Amino acid sequence: MAYGIWRGEFIKDSDVKERITDPLLISLYEKQKAFSQFALKAENHKWIDDATALICDIIHRGNKVFICGNGGSLCQAMHFAEEGRFRKDREPLPVIALADASHITCVANDFGFDAVFARPIQALGKPDDLLIVLSTGGNSPNILRAIDMANDKQMKVIGLLGRDGGKARGGCDFYLIAPGETSDTIQEIHHVALHLLVEGIERKMGLT
Repeated sequence: MAYGIWRGEFIKDSDVKERITDPLLISLYEKQKAFSQFALKAENHKWIDDATALICDIIHRGNKVFICGNGGSLCQAMHFAEEGRFRKDREPLPVIALADASHITCVANDFGFDAVFARPIQALGKPDDLLIVLSTGGNSPNILRAIDMANDKQMKVIGLLGRDGGKARGGCDFYLIAPGETSDTIQEIHHVALHLLVEGIERKMGLT
């Protein structure tokens, strides 16, 4: 998209720095533009529908959902897993964030940081469980090893990725690539996507 909207007017990308001089407002413009790209792209609508349907099917069949990421993405994974009441009170769902600090530091110390997500998948993952990975670049070694382990365990894998999707996209059953040039904007799109998944799951399962 070679243009965006700023204060109700179309603005060309080439004119942004002339029309908007405050660096923070330029960042706000870029975030607004990225969100518009995400919201208007039909394949993202399909991804939300497909991911929602898959998660609901996995839960209905008695399987589990695992979710992981690094840094801020792990915080988002925890937020998604612990969203016990999005709109209304409801029963808890079997979603686990791979975020236990003692486990992460133990595995990192004994086996290396690349293994911190693969080890719990190896221990707890079953065929037809689901792994959701969040990665702004798609090339974090610990994310790639978790995907490989999930594939070995015959689990499904959904990716929330950024940029070109990196190596992670090849191991996912399907993936979302968030628009945005910087990790913060990609993570913000991921957060919106996760909230849409929670709402979609609750609606599809009749929990709202």
